[in-house]
Amino acid sequence: MKLYFTFILILIAFFFGCKKDGNETTIDYAYLGGEIINPNTDYVILYKDKSIVDTITLDGRNRFLHKVNNIQQGLYTFRHGGEYQMILLEPKDSVLFRLNTLDFDESLVFTGIGDKKNNYLINEFLENEKEEKHNIKLCQLNPHAFQKYVDSIRASKIKTLETFTRKHKPSPLFEKYAQANIDYRYYSSKEVYPFWHYGKNKMAILKSLPDNFYDYRKDINYNDEFLSNYFNYSTFLRHNFSNLALKSHNNHSDNQSFNRGSLCYNLDRLKLIDSLVTNTSIKDDLLYHFTMSYLSKCKNEEKNNAILESYLSKSKSEEGKKMMVRYANSLNNLKEGSKLPPINLVDYNAGEIEINSAIQTPTVVSFWSQIYYEHFKESHYKLKELKVKYPEIKFITINVDAYGLDNSKKMLLEHGFDSTNEYQFKNPVETSEILAIHPMTKTIIIDKNKKIINNNTNLFSIHFEEQLLGLINR
Repeated sequence: MKLYFTFILILIAFFFGCKKDGNETTIDYAYLGGEIINPNTDYVILYKDKSIVDTITLDGRNRFLHKVNNIQQGLYTFRHGGEYQMILLEPKDSVLFRLNTLDFDESLVFTGIGDKKNNYLINEFLENEKEEKHNIKLCQLNPHAFQKYVDSIRASKIKTLETFTRKHKPSPLFEKYAQANIDYRYYSSKEVYPFWHYGKNKMAILKSLPDNFYDYRKDINYNDEFLSNYFNYSTFLRHNFSNLALKSHNNHSDNQSFNRGSLCYNLDRLKLIDSLVTNTSIKDDLLYHFTMSYLSKCKNEEKNNAILESYLSKSKSEEGKKMMVRYANSLNNLKEGSKLPPINLVDYNAGEIEINSAIQTPTVVSFWSQIYYEHFKESHYKLKELKVKYPEIKFITINVDAYGLDNSKKMLLEHGFDSTNEYQFKNPVETSEILAIHPMTKTIIIDKNKKIINNNTNLFSIHFEEQLLGLINR
């Protein structure tokens, strides 16, 4: 593998050198290659922002080398199977990577021209993931102690970036992304503080913050086109608007115990987005995210209609509006007491069955996707435990992907999961919409008469086993 990539790099470097000697001053392309260990599919998809640049087929040794012509320098996304990661590409780059799908992000290593900046970014991504796991605990600190801690983390990251910049002299483009990564992670950690703090009176928590706690807000650009598709910027905006809406919601709420599912609070948040964001793409993404999130959790049709009406009046995305209306209609068709729509499933012996025919006893239906790898693993471990504790209940698990039976069957086998009562949708895209599968944790509980008891619960909810006991005792 190492010799193979070294040979490729020599060829690419020689090619670029020849172009330079030939007095060619403009190089508007880059190379991207790699090797996938334990591939889930035989291709890699490369995206720029939300558009597909190319679908690249792996060779017989699960490798590829691709020339990106007319390159738009910036962040790209490569996706394989259900996983994806970002890569920074600029003209003259020839970046190669190696990864193992069983440990996707942690195994990812870059080599070649442009490797150092991308190894920096992936290491920063992994560090951020580790920090995320401790954030809830950190948010229980008093505001001054919390601010001191996150300030020290930010200072350390800036120092590391400065050392990297002095040593490797990267492009201004890299420096801009790297600085934004540090800044917006820091800003996000402060925006979530009142939400993740255990105190129920969120306004009291806000009032206890140091005067300079949110000083950075005066410099925020809510319409940053450059960062509009950058994950950490988008994440910050979501946290920021959730936080800003607390204050406006408090002006007409007398409930000291904050309810994140309040219709009033969610309408206030959409109104704030509409007033502060003028960039159509950024605004539509935020409106879509929060409306979808509300609809997926609320079981009150009247409230759902109210949030939908607000969304439709503010969004400029015709496609987004059509999708949201279809999603709301699907939710309304899954009322408690009704039957599941007639949809066809395929088992791992390629046998076909209509879903209601598979329900003869109290049943739990859950879903998984290769895109959400951690959920795939944890949900199957949880189901294994539940099947032992509740033998009276049938647990049906459905893969929602359109990658074919072989790929999902391979994942089950590789992790030692039994494929009994495991299915895949015959028509994944259409059926996922009919069942309004969002988020992926969605779980449906059905009684022995094939009637829906709960159309959106969660395997990992602290109340889930109470719901199962109620199902058995019906």
